[in-house]
Amino acid sequence: MNVMSDAEAAKKAAFEANKLSKRLHRQVGQAIADFNMIEAGDKVMVCLSGGKDSYAMLDILMSLRERAPIDFELIAVNLDQKQPGFPEHVLPEYLRSRGVPFHIEAQDTYSIVKRLVPEGKTMCSLCSRLRRGILYRVAGELGATKIALGHHRDDMVVTLLMNMFFGSRMKGMPPKLVSDDGKNVVIRPLAYVAETDLERWAEHRQFPIIPCTLCGSQTTLQRVQVKKMIREWERQYPGRIDNMFTAMGNIVPSHMMDRNLFPFATLQPSGTPDARGDKAFDEDDEGCATPQAAPVRLAPRPPRETNE
Repeated sequence: MNVMSDAEAAKKAAFEANKLSKRLHRQVGQAIADFNMIEAGDKVMVCLSGGKDSYAMLDILMSLRERAPIDFELIAVNLDQKQPGFPEHVLPEYLRSRGVPFHIEAQDTYSIVKRLVPEGKTMCSLCSRLRRGILYRVAGELGATKIALGHHRDDMVVTLLMNMFFGSRMKGMPPKLVSDDGKNVVIRPLAYVAETDLERWAEHRQFPIIPCTLCGSQTTLQRVQVKKMIREWERQYPGRIDNMFTAMGNIVPSHMMDRNLFPFATLQPSGTPDARGDKAFDEDDEGCATPQAAPVRLAPRPPRETNE
């Protein structure tokens, strides 16, 4: 039985960390380029919660800025919601150690949420609305041109399923959008990144994680349950999350049901073959969207027996 030495183990760990780093930086850089998230002269307000996702986002954006072909600023912003036991010193100490400008906005939204939301009810909706309004205001005060949030690929898939299951609408979480107040551009640089990779990166970088005592304590949330569901799907069928995420960018309006997106009422035959037509339904459940699949060939029908 071969036992790996400490030196070999360390070498392997360094190799895996380097590979993970390259993948994360490539995916974030690609998302920024694909959706034109950051432009020359931007001042990007990086929303830092103290969780693994926002730490990773700031960490990668700082690294990418050093080699970017354009100049842009980063400023980290944390909303201190005055949760009991929140370690106020952790984020300032970390940000000073990284040499990044930052702003801590102290607003007691915790007390508001606890007062207005009955015990046992979901707090996320009110909490997110309060937090969003404050962050939009702070962005204006700081002169930020972009607001960066730490949502990742899995968050975007979960949001799509949440809207389908509980909102009866095909709506996801876009990588870039204009904020509700019409004054801010919100970007999600981690759009292409898997949550499992962020977990590994947080462990490798040893971020000082601060758990949330609001949403983090609600284990019965529908979002938590949907996330567990897609994780289980991924274990059974590796690649399923990626397929769902890719599907969000491969929408065929003619094969959906939204009459505002496709003119079903006035649809007429054109007389011209369309590769996106009925052939879309010829693929079986297991081999959908596999262009290399061999064409189906029917076996010759055996001669019919008769009594004649």
